[in-house]
Amino acid sequence: MAYKIISDCNNCGACEPECPNNAISMGDDLYVIKLEACTECVGFHDAPQCAAVCPVDACVTDPAHVETEAVLIEKAKKLHPGKDYSGKLPSHFRK
Repeated sequence: MAYKIISDCNNCGACEPECPNNAISMGDDLYVIKLEACTECVGFHDAPQCAAVCPVDACVTDPAHVETEAVLIEKAKKLHPGKDYSGKLPSHFRK
């Protein structure tokens, strides 16, 4: 499932540089995650990095946007066409 940033966000900006897809940006009042670019860090890390670095636990799963690992890998391939996605990919689905 995609991630979203909730109102607990303190606008520290720790999450933004951690996103391998540049899906995080400053919104009107707090940081936001572009749904179409969130891959939950599948293919890059074994855990979503926004949630890992957030000091106030404001990066949370979005139950309204559940996606499978396969869907997230396909999304990552479109976002990063030059990356090799063969072999065992880092993914929180494989813990």
